[in-house]
Amino acid sequence: MGLLANWAEAAVCLFFPHYCAGCGVDRLDQQTEICLRCLHRLPQTHFTGQSDNPVEKIFWGRTPVQAATSLFFYSQDSVVQALLHQLKYRGNQALGIQLGSLLGAALKNNSRFQVEVLVPVPLYPTKEKSRGFNQATLICQGIAAVTGLPVCTTMLRRNAERSTQTKKDRAERWENMQDVFEAMPADQSKYKNILLVDDVITTGATLEACGQALLKGGERKLWIASVCYSCR
Repeated sequence: MGLLANWAEAAVCLFFPHYCAGCGVDRLDQQTEICLRCLHRLPQTHFTGQSDNPVEKIFWGRTPVQAATSLFFYSQDSVVQALLHQLKYRGNQALGIQLGSLLGAALKNNSRFQVEVLVPVPLYPTKEKSRGFNQATLICQGIAAVTGLPVCTTMLRRNAERSTQTKKDRAERWENMQDVFEAMPADQSKYKNILLVDDVITTGATLEACGQALLKGGERKLWIASVCYSCR
């Protein structure tokens, strides 16, 4: 029986190779998207348990955030960049859920993140339809699988599509995000402690705009979490 199982596994690997999203190696368990070598290479920030960490400082004087964190440092030509590229542009949705589960493991039982609901940063509807998914929602699903927290995709709405943020400076990014997001009051009454989730934080302009919309007109508290932090 063991020999037969080994032959079956070998056949699956031969005809349906499963590649690591980080380095492309094909000797990978079917239940994961990241090989052990890449997992060990991921540059952890250790921000989750650290007050006044660099992610939190982004929002000082801008948006009242109870606590904020990112799991990994993001840099050009890194494993983290390769993973995000596979997620956003190659449609590897299972990878988004796995990255979320890694973030969820860091958040679970952490006293700084006493939240009730996970809210993904929304995409503009036509963009989400074109891509086929929202990567922030996938990350939330991964967090939910570990923590048991509910995911609410209707609490926040994106009303406009803006030009890419990639080449903008901090001030331009902030201006580009003005009046883009709208909170939906009917979906907010049930939850007061909200964890806003995205894939990567750079200047925080998008998350700031989302946070301001969520906190407008209500006794709610905001936490922020992302998979990656770009400190460029």
